[in-house]
Amino acid sequence: MIFDTHAHYGDNRFNKDRHKLLMSMKQNGIENIVEVGAGIQSTKDAIALSEKYDFIYSAVGIHPSEVADIDERHMEWLLSLSTKEKVVAIGEIGLDYHYNEPERLVQKKWFKRQLKLAREAMLPVIIHSRDAAEDTLDIIKSDCDIKNGGVIHCFSYSPEIAHIYLDMGFYIGVGGVITFKNSKKLADVVEKAPLDRIVIETDAPYLAPEPYRGKRNCSIYLKYVIDEIARIKKISQKEIIDITERNAKKLYRLD
Repeated sequence: MIFDTHAHYGDNRFNKDRHKLLMSMKQNGIENIVEVGAGIQSTKDAIALSEKYDFIYSAVGIHPSEVADIDERHMEWLLSLSTKEKVVAIGEIGLDYHYNEPERLVQKKWFKRQLKLAREAMLPVIIHSRDAAEDTLDIIKSDCDIKNGGVIHCFSYSPEIAHIYLDMGFYIGVGGVITFKNSKKLADVVEKAPLDRIVIETDAPYLAPEPYRGKRNCSIYLKYVIDEIARIKKISQKEIIDITERNAKKLYRLD
């Protein structure tokens, strides 16, 4: 069955129908979901959802856009959460240079600190990197304990950069963007990457695939991502589902 490795069902866009939608997942072929923290409240939400639903796991972390007002007490709090049974990763953490705030030095500081946290917790990392390819790679090389593994979420860089991460043992996260008409670069990455290093994700409620682009995303729409990867790889949808599920369980140590 399908494993959605990255979602945000705590988002307000699910307030009206969250429970009904989540209870429909199994009948739509979705076996597991990782609810990913991206700040203080969303991390609390991730823990709560994983405790309420048996098929949801959680990741805890602070997104780069949320690091301006955090301090060491938040790192201690995240470390305490990391010991919970259904917490499977530290994330999402990283760098986002698309906007000018928080300033880059602040983002780098807390990215490095959360990589240290992941090392202390002995958990894989979920990396967010937007318009920050060089700095992200440099920091991962210097501060990440790569033996614990991780995934480059919503991968958006070149096949050459993907190759570096794959050689380091990271997984490549692929979602709705692969269905967009202007996604040739990502299609090249998917074509060249070994299938056993790819995981699928929604980033719900964001980045819905065609034909739902611009609307609220959810795990049920992963079938469109699977169809496109199957087309690129020239193999069946079932093989994509089976292999990416196995990859996700290996990434998050659920196998």
